[in-house]
Amino acid sequence: MTTAGPARWELLFADLDARYEAELAAEREGAVAELTRAEQASIPLSDRLRASTGSVLRLELLDGEGIEGRLARVAHAWLLVDGRGARGRVQHLVPMTALASVVGLGRLATPSRSRTDGLGLGHALRGLQRDRARVLVRTAGGTVVGRIGRVGADHLDVEEAERVRPVVRTVPFGAVLRVSEA
Repeated sequence: MTTAGPARWELLFADLDARYEAELAAEREGAVAELTRAEQASIPLSDRLRASTGSVLRLELLDGEGIEGRLARVAHAWLLVDGRGARGRVQHLVPMTALASVVGLGRLATPSRSRTDGLGLGHALRGLQRDRARVLVRTAGGTVVGRIGRVGADHLDVEEAERVRPVVRTVPFGAVLRVSEA
């Protein structure tokens, strides 16, 4: 049995309307997915890390070393982690450039709201220099223990005072994997 005249046309146009609505829905879904990808592409790692401040993360450094601890502070160029060491709590200053990967990072992002987030690694190291803190500087070439004697634009001097003949070792920022409490 066939549908006659106007009823048949109504079904035909209803079918066309349904197809058009389905195409519009598919276009909207595609546009939303593309906008989501574009937004995600604009989010820097520092913003995702900032959203995880207070969380326990595992940082894997370029030399394969892993640091696990509570994320205490995030700037654009570095982050501060409260970890555990042989003598208890230890803080680690890690340049963003030293990260190979992060385990445990959430999906959220928090943009910077503080001017101090834009301060570079040198600024953080000068704070440790002023404090005369004893530090362990880890590089791909090994570790240096001492006090920070000078911080330049792209390097720091570590005074290895525990030696019989004190040595000053100059370390380029690009070689620093972490600076930890010693």
